[in-house]
Amino acid sequence: MGKDYFRSIGVVLCYFAFINLKQLRVMIKRTIPFVILCAIALLPDIANAKVLHRRLNILQSSVPDSKSLATDNMEFIYDFCYSVDTVSNSIDTRDKMMLQISPEMSKFSSYTNMNVDSLINTMSPDEIVANAEKLVNGIPMIILKDYAAGKFTHSEKICLDWFKYEEPVPEFEWELVDSVTTVLGYECKGARCSFRGREWMVYYCEEIPVMDGPWKFHGLPGLIMAARDANKEYAFECISINSHSSRDITVYDVPYNNTTRKKFYDTLHRYDTNPFSYYQTTTGGSVTVTDEAGNPDLTAFDPMELDYDYIERDWREK
Repeated sequence: MGKDYFRSIGVVLCYFAFINLKQLRVMIKRTIPFVILCAIALLPDIANAKVLHRRLNILQSSVPDSKSLATDNMEFIYDFCYSVDTVSNSIDTRDKMMLQISPEMSKFSSYTNMNVDSLINTMSPDEIVANAEKLVNGIPMIILKDYAAGKFTHSEKICLDWFKYEEPVPEFEWELVDSVTTVLGYECKGARCSFRGREWMVYYCEEIPVMDGPWKFHGLPGLIMAARDANKEYAFECISINSHSSRDITVYDVPYNNTTRKKFYDTLHRYDTNPFSYYQTTTGGSVTVTDEAGNPDLTAFDPMELDYDYIERDWREK
């Protein structure tokens, strides 16, 4: 059965991207022992057979060194969900994120990635290959909030490279509203604001006197336990609390491409609209994309428009 048959019945297709042996040897010289690439194309638009999202899942056999910045005393796990198909809202991406709080700073990052790193550190290369499906990373975003220094630092991995930008602590012009909900048994009050192109509704808990929250949110008289934008494209909800933690707050000790917020989103957009081509251009590697029958898919390298926008929508502004 050909690719068109699968598209006609709306089955999600998985393509596999292979690195040729010559390029694999080049990667070994770059201290990356091996890389497994899984390229996924999501096809919910049955009538038009339109590919809405392509993704490269890249698994490395080692974890970068880290350096400790502080020790946390509270941890909050959030369910983070966002849509990559805002036309039919049929595809959601989810990850578990962790907010670490210390007297000096806070860090918001993928709890999934933390667990994957721990597993990889205990496995041999053969075990990593055998368990590749269990070692798929979450969202490679890290937000460090250093209130004393008056800055936030956003670092994120795009393809194989890490990018980082700093910005002054952003201001949220919160409007308190007469709305109440319950999260994890805690009564939470409502607040809303407009921030960088999105209208947000959040719920904060005065019983937890921490003026912090998921992602870049902060500034309310209690921990922000839940947040959702008006279009229901991005949502955070606290699902677990550890009020007696003592885990190090760490960052990867790797070379970063220092950039600006605008340039970061420009680069992320170039990658998301054409990940296979971006990989080949930035690494010198070679990717071959085939369908289920093993035939090359020549359309896999065509740029595509995204049917969703990033959490900060003002990145397109000059």
